[in-house]
Amino acid sequence: MKNNNLNIVERTMAPTPKWYKILRTVGIPLASVCGIILASPVAVPIRLVSVAGYLVLGGGIISAVHQTGVKTEEEPRINP
Repeated sequence: MKNNNLNIVERTMAPTPKWYKILRTVGIPLASVCGIILASPVAVPIRLVSVAGYLVLGGGIISAVHQTGVKTEEEPRINP
């Protein structure tokens, strides 16, 4: 497999599969909106702040992990 020996910079610059692009695109706004909720100057219920904190973490992880996914040039094996 050609993509085994990529460093992190090459990996993030390589083409990303379609499904990973969708998940990355969902993760970035999720983290952003929840970050805005956490930084808001108005009084927000503690449960909302707690959930927003977890969603910021989840959105950041989803975005980072799915950015490093790389398309392979191999054909998928089909078992008869």
